[in-house]
Amino acid sequence: MPDREERFRVMLDMVEATVGPEPRVLDLACGTGSITDRLFQRFPKAASTGVDLDPALLTIAEGYFAGDDRVTFVTADLTDPDWVAALPHDSYDCVLTATALHWLRAGPLATLYGQLAGLVRDGGVFLNADHMIDRSTPRINAAERAHRHAQMDRAKAGGAVDWAEWWALAAQDPALAGPTARRFEIYGEHADGETPSAQWHTETLRAAGFGEARAVWSSPSDSLVLALK
Repeated sequence: MPDREERFRVMLDMVEATVGPEPRVLDLACGTGSITDRLFQRFPKAASTGVDLDPALLTIAEGYFAGDDRVTFVTADLTDPDWVAALPHDSYDCVLTATALHWLRAGPLATLYGQLAGLVRDGGVFLNADHMIDRSTPRINAAERAHRHAQMDRAKAGGAVDWAEWWALAAQDPALAGPTARRFEIYGEHADGETPSAQWHTETLRAAGFGEARAVWSSPSDSLVLALK
């Protein structure tokens, strides 16, 4: 993901622009804590709640942030209607997520957006950086995908570890073997999600209760959508 750091930078720029440098953040589908790590580097007085269901990724996150009282991790299934009850706060300045919600289908994602509208305070923001595909441009999409996968193939030939290889290594790690096995019991090989367009996200977020929503960054394959409560 060659544009990964650029979109994190823009995400945190917009956090600072909208809610300031000391936000209370919900790191949604936090994984290993990639967003929270960059959040604390940029805003040392921020606080974060990381929520995820993946036991392997949460094990990594909890180990990495051990002893840091600015962050709390919560195990929860975002498709569970009651997942919000597991959070330590009933309101957040911002909710941040990246490369995660495409694991959900459009119906459950729209429901989740409604729940997030209830969690984000007035004047707060939701930012989602993810794969968002415009189906009206199939030839452009095919060319972009072919180019991106050629880059990935070259990286793999140069020694980069791909998705399957990374999980195979995790399964052999003494600290991660058990959590990784539980992870595959939960998800299988990969969840059956969707990648609707940025326009779908903005329209769905407005319908869910956000006052404004638009894309604030994009690459040939991904977009960063901001919704203001």
